[in-house]
Amino acid sequence: MSNIETKTDVILIGAGIMSATLGTLLKELVPEWNITVFEKLDKPGEESSHELNNAGTGHAALCELNYTVEKPDGTLDIKKAINVNEQFQVSKQFWAYLVKNNLIQNPQDFIMPLPHMSMVQGEKDVEFLKKRFEALSKNPLFQGMEYTEDPEKLLEWIPLIMKDRPSNEPIAATKVDAGTDVNFGNLTRMLFDHLKNKNVNINYNHSVKDVKRTSDGLWDLKVKDLNSGSVEHHKAKFVFIGGGGGSLHLLQKSGIPEGRHIGGFPVSGIFMVCNNPEVIEKHHAKVYGKAKVGAPPMSVPHLDTRYINNKKSLLFGPFAGFSPKFLKTGSNMDLITSIKHDNLLTMLAAGVKEIPLTKYLIQQVMLSKEQRMEELREFIPNAKSEDWDLIVAGQRVQVIKDTEAGGKGTLQFGTEVITAADGSIAALLGASPGASTAVHVMLEIIKKCFPQQMLEWEPKIKDMIPSYGLSLMEHPDLLAKINASTGEALGLIEKQEKAEKKQKELVLS
Repeated sequence: MSNIETKTDVILIGAGIMSATLGTLLKELVPEWNITVFEKLDKPGEESSHELNNAGTGHAALCELNYTVEKPDGTLDIKKAINVNEQFQVSKQFWAYLVKNNLIQNPQDFIMPLPHMSMVQGEKDVEFLKKRFEALSKNPLFQGMEYTEDPEKLLEWIPLIMKDRPSNEPIAATKVDAGTDVNFGNLTRMLFDHLKNKNVNINYNHSVKDVKRTSDGLWDLKVKDLNSGSVEHHKAKFVFIGGGGGSLHLLQKSGIPEGRHIGGFPVSGIFMVCNNPEVIEKHHAKVYGKAKVGAPPMSVPHLDTRYINNKKSLLFGPFAGFSPKFLKTGSNMDLITSIKHDNLLTMLAAGVKEIPLTKYLIQQVMLSKEQRMEELREFIPNAKSEDWDLIVAGQRVQVIKDTEAGGKGTLQFGTEVITAADGSIAALLGASPGASTAVHVMLEIIKKCFPQQMLEWEPKIKDMIPSYGLSLMEHPDLLAKINASTGEALGLIEKQEKAEKKQKELVLS
């Protein structure tokens, strides 16, 4: 057993999209800082960031109905949709900056233009979608949103979904051509290649076993080299815990008071993947429906065109699954060992509150392939079982905490950032919209953890993200300018025109 001990400025735990983004931002802001990364697996982006573990929607609230909530008086609250959209715009600006400055190449390998659509059936939901369209389409962020109930128009937009559909139920859809499909696995790998070129010390097959504060104010990490079995100690001034589902255990080990009374509940996802190229070719959009009553927001059914390894594919899901693991490669003891004396009551309260969710998850786990096919047929009426295979997606650990609004043991469905009062350690917990808003979330961490440097760093941040500190909704001219420049840098405009031409040919044929 070796007693290696090193000191560094920054340690990033986990080689997913979050650490990749934070590392890239810090290397632009302070190139002289030494950064070390530890990842348990043998390569980056293998857990939640991996393209088959992640919906890759480029969440901009263009199609996700759970970001617009109907209030008791019948009006719609669109605040969350606006926030998510603004945050995705920040990600696009940063990626465009990286491409323009040759820090990463070939944007088509990680981002493609793709229409984002919402589709609903039945009078009540059609009414809801119409209201949503009226509320959002007036907003500059949602410019270009179209709405239709016309079967002919719908056949043009979504031929695979509309073909052979019984016409006895009202159906409506909205479409925004400016949506995207993002391959976060590829993007993560690109960013880690870039960080390697910037002399970031990246250690794969290294598992962080403990995080402790030392008397000199540094953080001491006990790290096991999984290849040799040796244990090392690494010290840093600042630590970021970005290990997906694995973050909660490390946050608890850090002992910071901000990490108390927080629990986690794992939910896994199962997708159906189409194996028939003819069927794949007939669909070109991400089409989101409405979650069933009792289903968690992350189980909103959607039929997605995806670009994986530069090849078009078609996925449907997600069906919820349950495993006590916090990571796909985690342990069956993860859930049990995350329960501590300080979060026990929080977890018990959540258990009582979330009985319907637990029941829903058990039902989902028990579904046969044919029952899953029946759900798919609500989207594709003539779907054939032999054209579809099942894959298990990534694990998501939903945060459970005590909130003023929800009381003790409230299940959270967003992304949560926990930082120590002195800003020396930060952890990222939670799930969707996660990866899509990574740049915004990491900038928030930088702002909280390095307040004294912000004045000096701000000009560089504005160089990377021209809208930094501004609401694009309130600056439509700037929004138009940014859309044009990011669209050009990421090759989105040209690819969108090509795709639209191809879609028209498909409809005509």
